[in-house]
Amino acid sequence: MRILITGWAGFIGSNLALALQKGHEILMVDRMRGEERFENGNFKFLGHFKNLINYEGELFVGDIGSGRSLRKIRHFKPEVIFHQAAISDTTATDQAEILRANLNGFRELIGLSLRLGSRLIYASSASVYGDSPSPQRVGAISPKNPYAFSKLMMDKMAQKFYAKAHIVGLRYFNVYGRHEFFKGKSASMVLQLALQILSAKRPRLFEGSDEIYRDGCELAALSAKIGVYNIGFGKAWSFQNVADIVQRELGTALPCEYFANPFQKAYQFHTQAALDEGLNFKPSFDLESGIRAYLPEIKRIFEKEGHA
Repeated sequence: MRILITGWAGFIGSNLALALQKGHEILMVDRMRGEERFENGNFKFLGHFKNLINYEGELFVGDIGSGRSLRKIRHFKPEVIFHQAAISDTTATDQAEILRANLNGFRELIGLSLRLGSRLIYASSASVYGDSPSPQRVGAISPKNPYAFSKLMMDKMAQKFYAKAHIVGLRYFNVYGRHEFFKGKSASMVLQLALQILSAKRPRLFEGSDEIYRDGCELAALSAKIGVYNIGFGKAWSFQNVADIVQRELGTALPCEYFANPFQKAYQFHTQAALDEGLNFKPSFDLESGIRAYLPEIKRIFEKEGHA
């Protein structure tokens, strides 16, 4: 198949590219990391060349909303579009920048999928649920930050075209794994805590971390009918659980350092995916086995990269 992947140098996009590069013709479009940063000091764009060192195909650098990129995509005529490009910083507050980047490009891709008859699979987010009661089900919404709101609006935009195009949204819950290192402060707690511990530093957690829960999931190749679906494990673990599992797997017992949560008003305190039986997805790792499988890569990152 001819496959378009946006955000190819990011976390999920690069994993998709490496998994699909054999047997398919792939066009990759990504803006890549530059020097642009948000007011919180984080990079606006997270794509990094090191995530694609083992990729053998062609790469295209550009904003998905630009005329140059859209002409390239139209000429390529993709049969499937995996849309992963987005500003994904949940702590950034520049609403105009986030909404412009996340909504405008998505609108263009919907138009292209209609024109070309392409199947469009895009990254939504469990952040749209906010404080909705767990387990969160599709339909419940309570976004608490601009990023979450942008993803909700993407879902609503997609729904308007269900009768005309094959569009699937995947609401990821707390993904972690290979190629997330260059997300910096947005990387998973698994990676951040493990790197702290490997540096012989006390693992840092928010106060009350035994009462902050997350549902984690690993990446998978997915096929689904039109609609929006939760992608998670279906069980929640506390931040304290995560730290304890990482320490147990690393054979350490460092005391935790607790600090006040600076994002209290815009934070999700409990996420847990209600899984849809109609989706062909079954998680193959729980958190403990996922961390165990991930640690060799984290140790490599610690030795070769240090901290983001």
